[in-house]
Amino acid sequence: MELTSSQYERIAHCFPKARGTLRYANLDVLNAILYVAENGAKWRKLPSQYGHWHTIYTRMRGWAKAGVLARVFEALQQEQIIKLKITAGSLDSTSIKVHPDGTGALKKTVRNPSDAHGEDSRPRFIWLPVMSGQRYVSPSQPDNAPTAPKAANF
Repeated sequence: MELTSSQYERIAHCFPKARGTLRYANLDVLNAILYVAENGAKWRKLPSQYGHWHTIYTRMRGWAKAGVLARVFEALQQEQIIKLKITAGSLDSTSIKVHPDGTGALKKTVRNPSDAHGEDSRPRFIWLPVMSGQRYVSPSQPDNAPTAPKAANF
């Protein structure tokens, strides 16, 4: 859908005053935005009749940040120039195939017996001062680092 000049005049008050020289008129940019929205096209695939895609996209981003697009689309609805219907899409896991590596499943490898921690192996805690009667020194501390004094037993 493209807006005509007479339709644009009814919503022209929503646009900011132009500063400097603009390569494309607001009507042309708005028609390009409506084309992308209606057809679901990518900005880079915008037909050349609407102008250079990056220039159109940059102006659209500025309008979106300043709230101009919200005012324009509200005015388009109030003037009954176009009727917008906003729909949302949703995906669930039953419709998307995931590579087996992306599922989080463990790799099927043979467990190395040396990886198994026996009863005599040290626990891998960050800090554990006393365990089963023997002092434990954290591997993150050097051997000659000062440690906290032992509590006196009464």
